[in-house]
Amino acid sequence: MNEIGEKRKGRARPLGRVLGDRAARLYLTGVVVSGFGSSAMWLTAGIWAKSLTGSSTTAALTVFALWAPTLVGPVLGAVADRVRRRPLLVGSNLAMAALLLPLLAVDGAGRVWILFAVLLVYGANGVVQDAAETALVAKAVDRELLADFNGLRMTVNEGMKLVAPLAGAGMYARWGGAAVAALDAVTFLLAAGVFALVPVREERPGGGARRAGTAEGARTLWASPVLRPLVLAGGATMLCAGLNGAALYAVVDERLGRPPAFAGVLYAVQGVGSVAAGLLAGPLLRRLPARTFAAAGTALFALSVGLRALPYDVTALAAGAGIGLGLPCVLVAALTSVQREVPDAVLGRTAATAGTLLFVPNALATGLGAALVGWVDVRVLLPLVGAGALAVATALARPAPVRRGA
Repeated sequence: MNEIGEKRKGRARPLGRVLGDRAARLYLTGVVVSGFGSSAMWLTAGIWAKSLTGSSTTAALTVFALWAPTLVGPVLGAVADRVRRRPLLVGSNLAMAALLLPLLAVDGAGRVWILFAVLLVYGANGVVQDAAETALVAKAVDRELLADFNGLRMTVNEGMKLVAPLAGAGMYARWGGAAVAALDAVTFLLAAGVFALVPVREERPGGGARRAGTAEGARTLWASPVLRPLVLAGGATMLCAGLNGAALYAVVDERLGRPPAFAGVLYAVQGVGSVAAGLLAGPLLRRLPARTFAAAGTALFALSVGLRALPYDVTALAAGAGIGLGLPCVLVAALTSVQREVPDAVLGRTAATAGTLLFVPNALATGLGAALVGWVDVRVLLPLVGAGALAVATALARPAPVRRGA
């Protein structure tokens, strides 16, 4: 590139540079395509199971089936360190497109087991793909743009969550679950084609990467003074988020006196907040240390959870927006730091281990929260959850200890 081109690149806004980078642009396109199908399918799975069996418990178990593979995230993430990541992404998307086809035969309660089998593999594939994507992005995208890219990726994902579930529910109501499964299969095929075009040069993983144990990801996280506090704080924050999420319908009914459908309005407002968080993450992470950015977002989340206990629509809407804006901060900070700090040879398993530590507490707390809501008034529960999250933010805001003798 000539001197003028270099100067223009230097003056370009980072978000424009991300969108102008072919690798980043193609990857985001793949996220949009596959994310639309996945978001539609995840909601439809519960509706489908409920319709076939009449059981709310069976419907709820679809969410567990999708989340369960996260428990063995470090094992699954190691796959992404033992092969080249781009072919792995292409192959896994093609495999998922084929795997969804048996869902076309699910037409009664006796075949609902097929749905659960597919969902378990779906969840496992998601863990492998997330690990491979994290590692591939760290190699394909300029290091200076990783925060902007991760924020934009979150914006795209949250945007899909606002649109795709409604589309999936509409398709299910009109044509049934098989139509949604077929749509998801097509999006996987399209995503495979997009990922095949990502311009990145990958060497075959060396013997060290293939021989490294599954626990290497956990050791890498624990040994890092940068990553350990971010990931542990993220897990604690997501635990609070699970408790908060479980209390949502109690807030709508007991505090606001609204019908259950009003929860959709609060979810939408929270989604808008998360979209905004994704756009702000890159610029803020260039100006603030990752711990400070994560602590500020967690504090906003904590205050918003406490605000949700008040019996007013306006405060409930403001709390939803604050939760959506604050909660993603620690996630983006942790993911970006993993990509920057971890060697490529163990990045896949380390990213998957971080994902397990971040998201398993959320899944477990959702179940715990569902039980607590029946015993503890939300006027007490939500302030306590907010206080817990605020304690996490306070601990994270403290300066990192200086290591001596290094």
